[in-house]
Amino acid sequence: MKSFIITAAALFTILQFSFAQTTAEQEIMQLSRDKWQWMADKDVAKLENLFDEKARFVHMSGTWKTPRELEIIKTGSIWYKEAKIKDVAVDISDNTAVVWNRIILVAQVRGSDVTTEFTVTEVYQKKESSWKMLALTFSSVRDTHELEK
Repeated sequence: MKSFIITAAALFTILQFSFAQTTAEQEIMQLSRDKWQWMADKDVAKLENLFDEKARFVHMSGTWKTPRELEIIKTGSIWYKEAKIKDVAVDISDNTAVVWNRIILVAQVRGSDVTTEFTVTEVYQKKESSWKMLALTFSSVRDTHELEK
């Protein structure tokens, strides 16, 4: 009986941990999807709340911090019209989450519409009760590129 109770308690703890991790993964995946929509909508207020003030953004044309990224989105010098998400992988360690999105990005850059396939790496950190984005990096990839899960 004693071993049954110990086994049941261990199983309950493992299941509870797995459920919490799945919930956190779902939360961060939804936040990432919301971010793409906020970028398309040029919703700088929501993005300003999401982006850490020291976040870095790596694009094909350069690297900059949060104020410049928000200015680019607000002015539409890069308009992220639509991110078609093909695949997502998430790893969470303590209060840090890394999200990899395989996307086809439809954007308007310098007045021209472009469609580009990327793997986008996003780094988030849980600060108090909300996630803050610390980094976003666009990596141009071949169409055969896959995310290992």
